[in-house]
Amino acid sequence: MAFASGVFRTKSVEQSIRDTDEPDSKLRKDLTARDLTIFGVAVVIGAGIFTLTARTAGTVAGPSVSLAFVFAAIACGLTALCYAEFASTVPVAGSAYTFAYATFGEIIAWIIGWDLILEFALAVSVVAKGWSQYLGEVLGGLVNPVAHVGSVSFDWGAVVIIAVVGVLLATGTKLSSRVSAVAVAIKLAVIALVLVVGATYFKASNLSPYIPPSQPSEQAGGVHQSLFSFLTGSGGTSFGWYGLLAAASLVFFAFVGFDVVATTAEETRNPQRDVPRGIFGSLAIVTVLYVAVSLILTGMVPYTELASGNATLATAFALHGATWVKNIISIGALAGLSTVVMVMFLGQTRVLFAMARDGLLPRSLAHTGKHGTPVRLTVIVGVVCALLAGFVDFGTLEEMVNIGTLVAFVLVSLGVPILRRIRPDLKRGFRVPLVPVIPILAALACLWLMLNLSIETWLRFVIWMALGIVIYFTYSRRNSILGKPKTPAAESIPIPEPDPVP
Repeated sequence: MAFASGVFRTKSVEQSIRDTDEPDSKLRKDLTARDLTIFGVAVVIGAGIFTLTARTAGTVAGPSVSLAFVFAAIACGLTALCYAEFASTVPVAGSAYTFAYATFGEIIAWIIGWDLILEFALAVSVVAKGWSQYLGEVLGGLVNPVAHVGSVSFDWGAVVIIAVVGVLLATGTKLSSRVSAVAVAIKLAVIALVLVVGATYFKASNLSPYIPPSQPSEQAGGVHQSLFSFLTGSGGTSFGWYGLLAAASLVFFAFVGFDVVATTAEETRNPQRDVPRGIFGSLAIVTVLYVAVSLILTGMVPYTELASGNATLATAFALHGATWVKNIISIGALAGLSTVVMVMFLGQTRVLFAMARDGLLPRSLAHTGKHGTPVRLTVIVGVVCALLAGFVDFGTLEEMVNIGTLVAFVLVSLGVPILRRIRPDLKRGFRVPLVPVIPILAALACLWLMLNLSIETWLRFVIWMALGIVIYFTYSRRNSILGKPKTPAAESIPIPEPDPVP
């Protein structure tokens, strides 16, 4: 019983808010709803729209990739409602980790935090390598961003973007937001160009058959097939309905990051009002753009022309001889991926910051400098991600980002009705409608997407989680602030009244 009460101890919302006023670990409140929307659009419009769309259309779903985006967006939209309620109720850094600590208890919070560490670290590294590839295209082959020394390859381009982003984030989130705003404007202009010029090459006949007939796929066999295909005995197939469902799980990667908006709640001037606006605004904008671009792309060329594993958005224009558009897309991708790296990097540091402040990681990591940012953590995250991006060839590891995010989404969704039941007195700036129906639907939608990820991804995820459990019981549980003897507490501070959300 004592063991259970220890690992499942919860951190009250009041204590979480009180911790944000500690002078040595206080984040500066600089962000507005506009800043949060920019962050959301900045992180979501990136690798997904410039590379993932074409690759998924050519090898997994065909023209129905646009429907796959809709399925993924529905799961994200349902979950976004739950994130908005939590973030407006508990305006503290840490996102899903902090929410889980208030509802499920410490060990579940640790698992989510450990899960988010994986999600963000891999996302930063994977996207930085994508940025480096586009840098090579923009430089026209004059300089190769990957250096080869014997059998060792070093991606210095990926290291450069991580270093630049690290310096910006250490300087302050407001400056990061301004840089993101410029980059977002550039990539939105490029996407507008893609839609306008692409429409001139559009042929409705290329969208037929919208859901191509299924066919065996060697790449989708064995541990590479989805868990759902394995459980149902359908084997490894591409296209058809199984391909469409698998595509929804793959393009979910394109939406990864909107939850980062919730991690900035502690740095937002009016989190009860602005965080929900930032989450919904960014998600609505990117969903419309993803569906529009995927329809134009698959209408420009037959999906079979995109079957190469290296196909990108620029490939369709190159096939039509519009190389000038291809070059502009490369510049837009460079700007787009820069902001993705930045916001994922930000999310990583804020989750680690919250865990360190709670004692689950060394408390010294939660120290903030004169700019009101966790500089130590920013440097550590930058070095680790630079090493990963510089020397590791990721291959299919980006799917690990998806499964990590989906696990967090499931627990956040289930946490809403739980917190409603155990703390009905809390002031909520935003309330999810139709509780518990909406949260349950959100959790089921995310579980469904998880089932369509590969067996290989599931095995890697289980190994990562097992390592996290070992660290929790050997270090975090003994050093948790909640587990230490109580000292005379400061007077409880009231939870700020939320401004009404129109």
